[in-house]
Amino acid sequence: MQVPLRYGGTAMSALDFALAAEELARADINLPTTLLATGLGLQPILRFGTDEQRRRFLPDFVTDGSRLAAFAFTEVTGGANFDCPDPSAGVQTVARLDGDSWVINDQKHYTTNGSGWDGCGAHCITVVCRTDPTRPPQESLAVIVVPGSTPGVQVIDVLDTVGHRAVNSPRIHFENVRVPAGNLPGPHDDGLEIVATTFSWTAALIGAACVGVMRAAFDCALAFAKTDKRSGTVPVIEHQNVGFMLVDIEMRIEAARYLTWKSCHHFEATGTRNRELAIMTKVYASELCVQVVYDSMRLVGIDSCTDMFPLAGLMQDALCFPLYDGGNMGVRRRQLHALFRRADYDGMAAAEGR
Repeated sequence: MQVPLRYGGTAMSALDFALAAEELARADINLPTTLLATGLGLQPILRFGTDEQRRRFLPDFVTDGSRLAAFAFTEVTGGANFDCPDPSAGVQTVARLDGDSWVINDQKHYTTNGSGWDGCGAHCITVVCRTDPTRPPQESLAVIVVPGSTPGVQVIDVLDTVGHRAVNSPRIHFENVRVPAGNLPGPHDDGLEIVATTFSWTAALIGAACVGVMRAAFDCALAFAKTDKRSGTVPVIEHQNVGFMLVDIEMRIEAARYLTWKSCHHFEATGTRNRELAIMTKVYASELCVQVVYDSMRLVGIDSCTDMFPLAGLMQDALCFPLYDGGNMGVRRRQLHALFRRADYDGMAAAEGR
């Protein structure tokens, strides 16, 4: 569904994907997260690849819908300062050009889907790296496509996460991984733009996953409020404080849903050039999701901390949203801050569809 028509796909829009992601996340967060992670891994090829690269890498994902892609971004030391202008910091995964091949070395964490289904590597891994360790990322950051079966790709371990329990978050080492020089989408120094565009696509869609989880929490709290008397004489929804809390929760869900839809449409309508709404959606919806699940737990009470209700599990899933895919504190607010500092920033551009 993410592959263009000319390469055999169905070219689902980001907005349509958001509608599907919300429904999937309402039932279980792990499936849409795996789909999003595959989309994340394919974005550098979809948005920046040549026609030859797209014809080489994309059809496999059409002919076999079980293929997984991964985006190897996060360094072992973290990803918040991946674009640090000091060459000694930031991304330390290095790809050296050796004849007609890139040779990649270093380690990555949180490479969702990176192990594939069998622990031997995803079908396709797009690796964020530096092509010259002596130059800053503004001049050397690149993204290189690596088949997961390439010799030297080693799945060392899988990180045990609190939420998103069925999502694979492996640690991957790249040891003298050799791939053709033609596996690099975009110029050698275009990595910052590729990373920004890739994460903006997922930022908008994470809003839909958050809405799905919030819906699950609200549905649980509403059903409880309509049926449980808590040793009283009437269902607790008859009490004003319970009713008002449910009202607030539903209003938040609606606000997050429409912001998600707007940002998905706007991101594609502007040719990925305006990313402000996408980033805002990620920050707003992810932090709102934590609050909504918490308020649902407060409404239900202590039973929500047990397996009698799904709310504790939903909270484990919700807590991940503000932290992953570019943490809200380390990356996302910094992106917006940088945008506001630009001389040409126009606060009405997104509202007016520009």
